[in-house]
Parts: sequence; C-alpha cells; structure tokens
Amino acid sequence: MSDTQRIQAKYHGLARYLDEAALRVWAAVEARAIGRGGVSRVAHALGISRNTVYAGMRDLESTPDASAERLSGASGKRRIRAPGGGRKKLTDKDSTLLADLDALVEPTARGDPTSPLRWSCKSTSALARQLKRMGHTVSPRSVSTLLADLGYRLQSVRKAREGRQHPDRDTQFRHIADETAAYQAAGAPVIAVDTKKKALVGDFKNPGREWQPQGEPERVRVHDFKDPDLGKVAPYGVYDIAANQGWVSVGVDHDTAQFAVESIRRWWVEMGQWRYPDADHLMITADCGASNGPRQRLWRVELQQLADELNRTIRVCHFPPGTSKWNKIEHRMFCHITQNWRGRPLTSREVVVELIGHTTTQKGLRIQAQLDINRYETGIKIPQKTLDELAIERDAFHGDWNYRLHPRTASDNM
Repeated sequence: MSDTQRIQAKYHGLARYLDEAALRVWAAVEARAIGRGGVSRVAHALGISRNTVYAGMRDLESTPDASAERLSGASGKRRIRAPGGGRKKLTDKDSTLLADLDALVEPTARGDPTSPLRWSCKSTSALARQLKRMGHTVSPRSVSTLLADLGYRLQSVRKAREGRQHPDRDTQFRHIADETAAYQAAGAPVIAVDTKKKALVGDFKNPGREWQPQGEPERVRVHDFKDPDLGKVAPYGVYDIAANQGWVSVGVDHDTAQFAVESIRRWWVEMGQWRYPDADHLMITADCGASNGPRQRLWRVELQQLADELNRTIRVCHFPPGTSKWNKIEHRMFCHITQNWRGRPLTSREVVVELIGHTTTQKGLRIQAQLDINRYETGIKIPQKTLDELAIERDAFHGDWNYRLHPRTASDNM
C-alpha cells in the first residue's frame, strides 16, 4: 500500500471524529512521520492545502497554552468552521478557468494554432499572465495546482522516436547476434567500432561536475571557439566484446575511412594479435554511416588492404540505418569515457589520451589509447576498377550490410 492509500484509509476511519483543528494537527503528524516530501504527499492525499499542514506543524511546535489560545477565539470557545465554510476554490468561482488553462497548455488539442503560448515557455508565470489577460484572477502558484489537477507534470523530453524503421531491422539484429555467437564460439575476435563525438581541446567547459574545493571551480573560457593550434580530436574506438577491452586512436585530423581502418590496425598490433594469435578470421560490427559506413568505397578498399596485411578474412556486419545506439561500443565503452572526463577541461591532447586510458569499470573494462598525428586526406575517389579487384564475398541476406573481405595472394595484387 502506498503512502497516499495509507493516509486516505486512516482519514476515512477518523474523519467523523476530527474537527478542522484536529485534522490539520493529525495531517502534520503524518507528514513528519513520512519525512522528506511528507507535506506534499499528505496534502495531495487529503485534498488540502500545504499551508494547512504547515499550520498543524506550528500547532505541534507551540506550547500547549499558546496552541489552545490560537485554536480558540476571544470567547475562549474552540473555533470550528461551519460546513461549507472557508475560501471557495478558484474553479468554483470561475467555471471556465480550467478549460482555458488546458487550451493554453495544449493548444493543438483544442484546434487553436494561433495560441500566443504555442511557441513560448509554458511556465506557470507565463500561463498566469495570459490567463489574467483573458479575464481570470489567478496566481502562478494556483496555476501549478490546477495543472496538477489536469494531470500535467513537469517532465523532460525522452529520446524514444527512432524515425522510420527499416523493415529488415530486427532480422539484421538477429543476424548480427548469430554471427557474433558463432565467431566467439570459434575463438575469433569480434570487435565493435565507431567514432566518438569530436571534442574541443583547450580550457573549455566540459559537461558534468567534479570535486573541487568549495568556492574554487576551475576557470574555463566563456566561448567555445576552437583553438587554432589545438583544434579538435576525433577518438575512434575499437571494442573487443568478449575481452571487455578497448582501443582508442585519438586522431587530430579528419575522420576518414583511412583513419578508421588505421585505428583497427593499431588495435590488432597492440592488443588483438596477442589475445587471438591463432585466429584466421576477424569480425567487425559497425554503424551504417560516417567513416565506416557500407557505402564508403574507401572503407572497403582500406579493409581489403588490412586483410591482405594480416592474411586474415575480415567479416563485417553493419547495423541498420538509425540504430547506432545498439552498437555495443556506445554503452560498453564510450559512455564510461564520457563519465571519466566529466567536468574536466581537455586542456591538451595528452590529457585526452590519459583520461581515456585511465577509464575503468567494476566489470573489468580496460582501455588503451594512443595519439594519431597522421594527416588523412578527404575526398579520395575510388574508381570502379579498384572495387572490382576486391576479394569481397557478400551474404545472401543484405549483402550491402554483411560481407567478407578475403586476403588476396601476391599474384592477386599484381
């Protein structure tokens, strides 16, 4: 049973024995027993004002004589309000108030696209001002109470709409899951790759809070104009799903397919080959866009070169468009990096590398990071002849999303 139900049950049992004064004292006792938020809960459960509960608390805190004097009039008799006495509700005195307020808050529900609040802040003060212009007498606090009566609550927006879903979305998810399980069962590496959002380098504000001496917050720049010398960094991540380990190449130039594949190459040299010395296959899960998208010709060409270098088949499965948040690197690695550097200005590239490299979790996540100072050209054109020479094998199901790049022999490259 919730607090509200419990309070209402008590009230129904005591109502015929309580007068107005005893009710507010009992309400105050209940509010204190609940603790934080008790006044609001009791007031809501009983349908009384919070001020009434606070008045009961003042009665409890005062001396017996002072309390008796306050509850009694000059005649010394206990003052009990007659049935139906007291201030009338605003809605009883103003029959159109609720309807007008509801129309202002949700104008589309009333077919009123010209509402003056349609594109403005729906604060209680703004609503009260507009209601007064319409001839109502109401305060911002009363507007807040009326909104609660109408079923409105203060809420933030929630990311839930993914836009139009591809008809094969769920089938592709299952396909990726099956392939991942098969590769891991065979002892082959399965990595998730993606580029984290570019970050400004310098004494700029970074969202979040960090412990500092009271009154001594770290000072950063007011405006987020890119530093001409430090610029931005593009962290490209490689996450080993089975090992719960990651690699991040902190690039200082463009986020291109060459940069993406170079990051995978560095992961293999520094981490992958030592953990999977006998694996002859490598599986990659990637988004459907940016530098590692399936339409990127350069992405496939660079992966082919990597397959040739490693003499291993590279298996690629892309997530459907608009589903990048399902990529495991997002909620297994990138989110922890963001948490680790929250509230800290990224004053140098070295600081970025150190903060990423020191990101850990209780579940054993470990990350290695390295600065990549190479320059990557944009706008590279790949001729069709080069694509025709790729040793690519596409799946029967969505070959545009699922394919393999086999290593070519020396004679193939001639």
